[in-house]
Amino acid sequence: MRYWIGVASKNHVERGVKGGFCQLCHGKAQPLRRMQQGDWIIYYSPKQEFESNSPCQQFTAIGEVLGAEVYEFAMSPSFIPFRRDIQFIPDAKPTAIRPLIQDLNFIKDKSKWGYTFRYGHLEISESDFQLIAEHMLGYIPQSQTLRLEQQLASGKSDLAIFPC
Repeated sequence: MRYWIGVASKNHVERGVKGGFCQLCHGKAQPLRRMQQGDWIIYYSPKQEFESNSPCQQFTAIGEVLGAEVYEFAMSPSFIPFRRDIQFIPDAKPTAIRPLIQDLNFIKDKSKWGYTFRYGHLEISESDFQLIAEHMLGYIPQSQTLRLEQQLASGKSDLAIFPC
């Protein structure tokens, strides 16, 4: 399991949350292909809207990568970005980055912390993920795969297992 940060304006993140998908780096496929089913993504929004300079500077969504498919979606005849399905956690609250900067290991230069997000997609450590998730959710989420494995191990799953 790996942990990722995606960078997008808050209004674009909200569209993805409503639709259950993520787009990264203006619709490029490669960043989405780096992620695997069961990975987690947290969105950081430097500004409120794509077309404005109104700052946001918050972590704005958190979710788990579903399925293995990276697919194209025609938003218009001239813009066909790649997407990936995400199960976003609906009760996540936007969380300001500034109080967390000193404790986030993926931000190497604390005085130029915004520079960290310049590529639009980066991998972070589990401990950084947990710190952000705890602030956004009040708890650390478990993957659907891990929950299912725990249910099967405890015998509490509603799923029937059939031998091949």
